[in-house]
Amino acid sequence: MKRRFSLNGMSCSGGQILVALVLAVALGQGMGSRVWAIDPVRPSPRGTSPVVTDPASEVAPAVIEITPGRRPLPPVVALAMEQELKNLIGRLESALLLSQSRDLPTTLTLAEAEPVLTAAVGTVDLGSELSPFLHPTLAEARQLLQDWPTLLAEDNHEALKERWLAVRDGLWESFPRERPYAQPEIRAVWLDRGTIVGARNPEGLARLFDRLAAAGITTVFFETVNAGYPIYPSQVAPEQNPLTRRWDPLASAVELAHARNMTLHAWVWVFAAGNERHNRLLNLPADYPGPLLSRYPHWAGYDNRGNTIPIGQDKPFLDPANPEARSYLIRLMSEMVREYNIDGIHLDYIRYPFQDPGANRTYGYGEAARWNFRNITGVDPLELSPRPNPSLSQGQQLQQRVLWDRWTEFRIHQVNSFVATLSTTLRRQRPGLVISAAVFAHPEHERLQKIQQDWGTWAKAGHIDWVVLMSYAQDTSRFEQLLRPWLGGQTFGSALVIPGIRIYNLSTQAALDQMQTARDLPTPGFALFAAADFNSSFDTLLAQTQATPAPSAPVPLALERYQALQREWNWLLSQQKLWMERSVLEQWVQNVNQLEADFIALADSPSQRGLDRVQQGLTRVREPLTSQMLIETANSAYRLQVWHHRLGTIEHLLRHHEAQQGRR
Repeated sequence: MKRRFSLNGMSCSGGQILVALVLAVALGQGMGSRVWAIDPVRPSPRGTSPVVTDPASEVAPAVIEITPGRRPLPPVVALAMEQELKNLIGRLESALLLSQSRDLPTTLTLAEAEPVLTAAVGTVDLGSELSPFLHPTLAEARQLLQDWPTLLAEDNHEALKERWLAVRDGLWESFPRERPYAQPEIRAVWLDRGTIVGARNPEGLARLFDRLAAAGITTVFFETVNAGYPIYPSQVAPEQNPLTRRWDPLASAVELAHARNMTLHAWVWVFAAGNERHNRLLNLPADYPGPLLSRYPHWAGYDNRGNTIPIGQDKPFLDPANPEARSYLIRLMSEMVREYNIDGIHLDYIRYPFQDPGANRTYGYGEAARWNFRNITGVDPLELSPRPNPSLSQGQQLQQRVLWDRWTEFRIHQVNSFVATLSTTLRRQRPGLVISAAVFAHPEHERLQKIQQDWGTWAKAGHIDWVVLMSYAQDTSRFEQLLRPWLGGQTFGSALVIPGIRIYNLSTQAALDQMQTARDLPTPGFALFAAADFNSSFDTLLAQTQATPAPSAPVPLALERYQALQREWNWLLSQQKLWMERSVLEQWVQNVNQLEADFIALADSPSQRGLDRVQQGLTRVREPLTSQMLIETANSAYRLQVWHHRLGTIEHLLRHHEAQQGRR
């Protein structure tokens, strides 16, 4: 479906420019019924412009790409390889410590005699004679790091590459698999429509949920609306997905998940209203816009060439400014919350299609959006361009720039206000509902300009509970690079930030490494994309390393994560691998044990006083975790950092609990 529109011309006076400058004040005004007038104009052909691919189908490239042979390593790659090896040593030690300490009591005890350390490791001292007591492969890794400067100085790049790959693979293979060791965490999976359809019936879906439970999955994002079709029989939507009309997969999924101690979130395509690939499955024409836009074509969004589907992409989008489309989406999701005992709503495609403003390829020109923006500013947004026009005077160019920025803000506001309205509506229905969103990990400015996705605002305002980053990467270095800006000093209110891992085309070992990276960062878990890419090897890996689903409520989850830390500290103390000045150590051990008692009391009987006591206890436990604490591991600085990350996550889970209580 392709159309281009021309609104009746309207000049833009100086007063109207001032109106544009205060656009934010007027953006929230209602539109009432559809009264805008349009004149169709032929759209541009689909093949006459460069392709703009949708980032939803892309995976960030690897930081470390190694070509065999003597070809020299670029200095930046050599540096990344060295750092990645140090981090991988730390990640393996994290897994080994969790495995070794799994069955220990949580109460810390001190030996009578003080421990004797073989080295002082207040900083990373990878060249010392420190014994790799956790695993022999750590000695090989430390030796390579010790040899690294010499190999580089000798330009022995071939040996460097070969040894690095061998050591990396050896470390990967050394991750413990003899029993589950992963700490309690959120382990989500996107259960895609194709896999659901392939299950065929409730019995087939039950077998699938058995696999997920055996893999330790705690949360299922169940694809409930895809390409405009709900997977269940809806009284709001025009039609159910034709591939599931003989049964109700959502009803079965809720029952199956809860029977296995998992939570189930309805995964909804929000503004993406169709899918050319889905059309092929249904033997429909490739340009079929989906069940919504075929009935309500005036709900469609358009690019600045008049296409509902941007060139190079495959999904038409609704116009987020259209009040009828917004009302429909809210009624549809309200129906899910009312009719099904789902634990959450998971928002996907909560944005505009991908654009390239620098190439003048933009989107958002639906009938409602154009009418509303012109009604506010006096200017049709199709007359604006993100690129400077040298034929205009300096003043006119400034006016164009101001108006273009207002047009971008207008589109951002359409998504933001929809999320706010939806959140208010659904939480009024069910205060304990978890609202999450699958979002991009791109820099904020890029997201606002190219897809108008301002998820930081949603999180800080409390409109969503989980920020699920689509941090899909081809290697662990890139994965961590995507995550760090959002897991560092920034906070997003009480919302939990959860990394997403795309397992397609990742080896089993590489996927496990990214999962361990998430465990060592300040985040409460991860989400795996997608169930369609699970195979027997990956199923086995998850079953070997992850226990059955952990508690999903924030306080019990925080308590169990704290107890995992206690066991780790207890093991190190029992092995005489952790030391600080004796009087400080005795006080710290007392604080650690007291905090567990306070935590258990809070879990048994939640109260603000109990919460305050636990938060104060966390501060006391954190304070001595500095370089003054000596730890006999191969990377002690990494170990201290991970402990701070894990304690920070516990604190954030408590803030999340506090916000949830405030909504009840």
